[in-house]
Amino acid sequence: MAKQIGLVTVFTGNGKGKTTSALGCALRAVGYGKTVCVIQFMKGTWHYGELDSVKRLAPELEMIQAGKGFYRILDDKYPKEVHEKAAAEGAALALEKVKSGDYAMVVLDEINVVVREGLLPLARVHEIIDARAPEVHVILTGRNAHPSVVQRADLVTEMVEVKHPYQKGVLAQKGLDY
Repeated sequence: MAKQIGLVTVFTGNGKGKTTSALGCALRAVGYGKTVCVIQFMKGTWHYGELDSVKRLAPELEMIQAGKGFYRILDDKYPKEVHEKAAAEGAALALEKVKSGDYAMVVLDEINVVVREGLLPLARVHEIIDARAPEVHVILTGRNAHPSVVQRADLVTEMVEVKHPYQKGVLAQKGLDY
């Protein structure tokens, strides 16, 4: 069997499905007996169905909510400094995970948004990508992926919103959207 080559994947764009795509890759990897770590950089205060699913797939799938929730939207009540500290701690954890050799895949959920909002320096993301063990897949999600991250990636998919139920006043649906 050929040796695993770690790839960098980016799921970005304004359309829905970035995290869902990354979790699909994680689910596939676990199905093959691989270990996966998902670090969520923005989804830290709400309850999501995937948190319960992950418990069923442990220890092969580990999910860590490193963020303090959404930044400057919805129910955000934290100052920027709190979000910056959480992003820095999440990035330190991500660096540790990609270097450890313990994971076949590390998902950095919403890290593109963290960079775009100025909560984490772009150089830190480059450091994480560059430090990964050669066989580790790294998936970065979130809108507005920085061009240099796109350049470094092996695979980039941009989600494009064509139609969304929210445009008709339909809110997010439990079990489908969260």
